[in-house]
Amino acid sequence: EQGRFAYNPAEEDIHSQIQSDLKKLIGAAADKLHAARSRNDLIALDMKLYCRDHIVQIGGLLEILQEAIVDCAQKYQSVIIPAYTHLQAAQLISAAHHLLAYVEMIERDKSRLIDCAMRLDQMPLGSCALSGTSLPIDRGFVAKELGFSSVTRNSMDSVSDRDFIIELLADLAIVAMHFSRIAEDMILWASS
Repeated sequence: EQGRFAYNPAEEDIHSQIQSDLKKLIGAAADKLHAARSRNDLIALDMKLYCRDHIVQIGGLLEILQEAIVDCAQKYQSVIIPAYTHLQAAQLISAAHHLLAYVEMIERDKSRLIDCAMRLDQMPLGSCALSGTSLPIDRGFVAKELGFSSVTRNSMDSVSDRDFIIELLADLAIVAMHFSRIAEDMILWASS
């Protein structure tokens, strides 16, 4: 109810705990939680939901950072600074121009995260262990309820797909590289 969940290490795993906690809340209906599902597709779903939520959060934080950099660039439009190449002062530029380069980097970062979110936007439930289910379930309805735009098309791929995790990690590595560039410039500007 409050958006908090305390993991109990006495449970076999997180899925056992969810079922146990749900049973306390709704009774025997919780035993039907695994109808047309298995741990495999539940794990695939959990990972997609986790990544999707964090992409949204990170994208929002990057947007806030961009706005702060634009504000700073507007403040220092008339300030001229040396631009460096190979740690050597090479040309003069406005501080605003330099700062707005970071905005462009972050814009590409956000674009990559959006692309990753689009690729993981397929709901895997109903794939079960790997061969689907014979139960008459409406995967499209479940996808819509969970905020996915479509369902996965191949059950084997659905439960084994980890591409989106690797893609997200690569995207975040690029974000970290851009932050490193910003930090390096700050160090350079602070040195004599």
